[in-house]
Amino acid sequence: MERESICERERSQLEKLNKFQLGNQYKKVGYIVAIGTFIVMIARKYFEDSEWIRPILHGILLIGLLVISLSKEKLEDEFIDSLRAQSYRLAFIMAIVYSLIQPLINFGVAFLLNQNEEMKSFNYFQVLFFMLIVQLLFFWKLKRMNR
Repeated sequence: MERESICERERSQLEKLNKFQLGNQYKKVGYIVAIGTFIVMIARKYFEDSEWIRPILHGILLIGLLVISLSKEKLEDEFIDSLRAQSYRLAFIMAIVYSLIQPLINFGVAFLLNQNEEMKSFNYFQVLFFMLIVQLLFFWKLKRMNR
């Protein structure tokens, strides 16, 4: 009896986590944060000794994109929920393909340009940024195709 209640409690907590979304008004906040951070990242290129701020700006940009991704649409129904799930799935698959192919592309370009440097790896920011951008683009495209 107690075991069933523990399982039910865990299931309800997982369902709440699975259905978590921010309100539609947070989408504007996410756009402001992401675009503002992108502008600051471009402006940072013109200042000396600004390398320390780069990881902070990367984190803020990722948070802005995540807020956009987690925000509800004005009309949120099961169809939009299905499109969102499809876009997350496609973004995940594309990020894995990107992670597997990108080092090979880097190696090929270095080989063609006769650069004898060691292979440069890519960092978490590149993968997460790629995944969030791909998710948003697929979601917008799927939404537009099905209207």
